[in-house]
Amino acid sequence: MTRLVVATAIVASVFFVASPARAQQASHCADCHFAQNAVPNPDHLSDWDRSPHAKNNVGCEKCHGGNSAVFESSLAHRGILNSGNKKSPVYRANLPQTCGGCHVGPFVAFQDSRHYQLLKTGVDRGPTCSTCHDPVAGNLLSPKSLEKQCNQCHGPKEVAPRAERAANARKMYETLNVVRDELKLANTMIKRVDDRQRRADLMTEYEQAQVPLTRAINAGHKFVYDELDEYLKVAQDRIDKLMARIANRAD
Repeated sequence: MTRLVVATAIVASVFFVASPARAQQASHCADCHFAQNAVPNPDHLSDWDRSPHAKNNVGCEKCHGGNSAVFESSLAHRGILNSGNKKSPVYRANLPQTCGGCHVGPFVAFQDSRHYQLLKTGVDRGPTCSTCHDPVAGNLLSPKSLEKQCNQCHGPKEVAPRAERAANARKMYETLNVVRDELKLANTMIKRVDDRQRRADLMTEYEQAQVPLTRAINAGHKFVYDELDEYLKVAQDRIDKLMARIANRAD
């Protein structure tokens, strides 16, 4: 009997006792809500489940608040405010600050935009993070989808000025996607280089090409497209030189 108890305890420790690091990361929010499959909207849960947030263990509580370590409903939801409440961290005017807790660069850049100023003054049409990235999924809009979104204000009816703004944004982001894909390809090719020193040198150049690309992305969050274009040109030039070096195995 004693051996059976000991064995049972060992099995339980293997299957049910998480390490301290794992316990700190565990979030029961999605577990409960998937089981209920009603609140919140199932599509909301599915979007989160497929998102980069879920893949990186960013649970519901990171944005909504609450206690993710308990299953009892009243305790788990304590302090959570509806997204329509102006004090909620996911209220549209507060969302940039909430997202900015992790996405610091884009948040800092967004604060320099006219859009952010509109948002903070309570103008309903002022865009927020979810306008371009979806409330949960964390998507990157395609250039065409971005153009359509911009046209809601900057389109032919010119609710806001600069009717050409949306078309210019689409072209810029088409170019940005090309540059981003080329940089990913360069990274893949560098990893295949056998010589350790040459691989390290190429990786340094790769990192230098990343710098203007990151700045271009931040310029996009400021909606300063001339600046975005300038940084993209610098990034493209560095990537072209990097790809040439990768192709030249004799250097």
